[in-house]
Amino acid sequence: MKLITRDTDYALKALCFIVKHKERIVSVSELVNELKIPRSFLRKILQELNKKRVLKSYKGQGGGFSLVKLAHKIFLVDLIEIFQGPLRLNECFLKKMVCPDMRTCVLRKKINQIEKYVIRELKSITITSLSKQGA
Repeated sequence: MKLITRDTDYALKALCFIVKHKERIVSVSELVNELKIPRSFLRKILQELNKKRVLKSYKGQGGGFSLVKLAHKIFLVDLIEIFQGPLRLNECFLKKMVCPDMRTCVLRKKINQIEKYVIRELKSITITSLSKQGA
């Protein structure tokens, strides 16, 4: 299980860079050059963040991206959900089949507790806190 995928990681890096340069529009070329992220991946990620109203895109010469949301209101868990879907640590190995032990499974109860803790911690991490730490 991978908690943070490449897309989420790239989104975090791009957002932290944009936050550090919030006084201006940041171009895709600048992000590619500074962050060493492949242009095709980055464009897809930035378009998704624009679609989800985290970023605003500007077209044409001098175009690029700026934040729509305040950095302290963009949470790591939000980005995980945008690029990876809902965070689930407790997926039964039986997948779509209903587990006969679902209500009594001790492991499931423990993993549910861990999942709640992880989500609570992820909800406390913002782009602001990450950009201050040099993410």
